[in-house]
Order: sequence, then structure tokens, then C-alpha cells
Amino acid sequence: MLLILLGVLVMHLIILVLLIVSTAASAWSVGGDNTSDLWYSCMTINGGYHCKPASNEDWIQAVQALMILSVLFCFFSLLAFVFQLFKLVKGGRFFFTAIFQILASLFVMCAAIIYTVMSPDDSSSRQFGYAYVLAWVAFPLSLISGLIYIILRKKE
Repeated sequence: MLLILLGVLVMHLIILVLLIVSTAASAWSVGGDNTSDLWYSCMTINGGYHCKPASNEDWIQAVQALMILSVLFCFFSLLAFVFQLFKLVKGGRFFFTAIFQILASLFVMCAAIIYTVMSPDDSSSRQFGYAYVLAWVAFPLSLISGLIYIILRKKE
């Protein structure tokens, strides 16, 4: 049982790191001399690296908010898991932790979908970067983690 709890905890920490990196990293969209993320759009001009803030459009602000919410809910889910691990009665399920983790997965999924649909297609050389891929990897992992928390029972 201890090995299962340790595995679930490690998986949760990996998901949290993936969400933090995908939210903060500067490679949601790459192409040529340009990179853009949720916060900045950067260009290489004459050997210099120049960045400007991301656009003020509603869709990018929605993606920013949803990614921050996914990180927060994943973190709160981790805190709830640790709290329930010590305070939950024998045979109880980790429903509170599962709800937070599933909400985190839904938030990151919505953010990635919005970014996919609304990101500008100004150049054919633009591609989605590693931070975008990490967000999509974090989605099924956090959903699976949330489902595991629903099934998991506390034993003595």
C-alpha cells in the first residue's frame, strides 16, 4: 500500500511540474526567429533578443487564466491529498483530492484547446512548441490521477 501511495504522490508531483513548466515556459509557438508563449512574444533582430508583452486579446487572457487555475488546483489537490492521508477515516476515499485534480485537468484541456483554435496562423513555418506539448501531456495524466484518487481508499 505504501508503494501505491508513493507512486500516486510521485505522479502528482510530475503533473505539477509539467503544469508549472508549460505555464511559465516561452515556447508555446515557435518558428523562424520568433517564439511566443502565454506572456511574451519574442523576436531575434540583428543578433538581439527583443520581447514584447502578449496581446491583450480575450482568448490569450483566457488561456493564461486557465493555465494558472490548473496549476493552483493541482497544488491544492496535492495539499488535500496530504491532509486527507492523515485525517481521513479508515476506508474513506479521496473524493476531495480527486475533484480538484479532475478540475485541473479540465482547465488545462480548455486552455490548450483555446490556444489551438485561436492562435494566429500568420506563417506556415510556425509550429507548436514544447510548452504546448507539455500542457497536452499533463491533461491525460492529471485526469488519470484524478480517477485513481476516486478509486483509492485509505487503509491502515
